[in-house]
Parts: sequence; structure tokens; C-alpha cells
Amino acid sequence: MRSVCVYCGSNAGSNPAYAERAMALGHRLAAEGIGLVYGGGNVGLMGIVADAVLEGGGEVVGVIPEQLVQWEVAHQGLTRLEVVANMHERKARMFDLADGFIALPGGFGTLDEMFEMLTWRQLGIGQRPCAFLDVEGFYAPLIAMIDRMVAERFLHPDQRADLWHGDDIPAMLAWMRDYSPAQADKWMDEKRRKSLR
Repeated sequence: MRSVCVYCGSNAGSNPAYAERAMALGHRLAAEGIGLVYGGGNVGLMGIVADAVLEGGGEVVGVIPEQLVQWEVAHQGLTRLEVVANMHERKARMFDLADGFIALPGGFGTLDEMFEMLTWRQLGIGQRPCAFLDVEGFYAPLIAMIDRMVAERFLHPDQRADLWHGDDIPAMLAWMRDYSPAQADKWMDEKRRKSLR
């Protein structure tokens, strides 16, 4: 695993533990020689995780839309900053550059980006590990919602098991290195699937 993409808030959040965990992740990535791919910002948890990787001597590639550069939130001290036209290009480029995906706490953008990667994996577009790195139960309600998707037969249990959730950074990275994608079919009902053909 040469690089991971980290999705996280452009704000630091109300709990200092969020920033502490972002910094710990960045330091660990640098220590293990894993490059960071992220949204290119110098603000919030985004800036904190990038700075931590850089402090540890690691490589950081930021991918940022032109609009956000104009808003002066681009990090100017990265190993490489790629400026793209829009958010669609940003997500595609980050996908190309990363061997796995991690979500720290964040808002709409964080969830949008991570769930797009989960959807692509479900459809067989990309077979790369996805992990929610939790901080003091931040993602517990979301994981409960995902479990309800399984219970209500909108999501295959094996695809739920294919998603890592926890707060242990070394354990998460070990899981990502050893990752083998689930072979579960997206369609829950074989009869319904055949009727759609």
C-alpha cells in the first residue's frame, strides 16, 4: 500500500480529539512510508493531517478544484498540489492516486466522497479498502444506519463486513494492507435480479 486517500472535515470540529486523531494518523502514515492523498486544503482536519504527514517526512499530494484555490484555502507546502476543474475531476483523480480510503470525522463532503468510493466498490469499479476511523463514537450513528440497511435488505451482509470501522490506527492500516474484497452480489434477490435483465 503506497498511498491512502483521507477524507475529513475542512473544519476542525468542536472536540479537540478530532484534531489529535488526525495528527496521529498523519504521523503514522509518514512513519510507515504511506503517502497521503487528500483534498489539498490548509484548513480544518484536512490541514492538520497533511501537516502531520509532512512533519514526519512523508509525501502529500493534494487535489483541489480551482474554485477552492480562488478562496485561498489551498495548502502551498505540499509535495505536490494538483488543481482540477471541479469536484467530479477531484474525486476521480484522488481515486486514481490512492490504494485505499479513510474517513476521519467531517461533514457532507466527507460522507459524499467516502460513499461514492463504497458505491464504486460495490459495483466493481474499484476494489480498494474503505475505512471509517472513528473518534469517540463520531461514526457510531452512521454505522448503525448501515447496519439497518443490512437488516432491511438494502445492503448485503458481506459488503457491510467489507467496511472497516474502529479507532485503532495500526489495526486499520494492517487490515487495509491485507484487504481482500468481498465477492457478494449487489442484488439481494436473485429472482428480482433476473427480472431486470
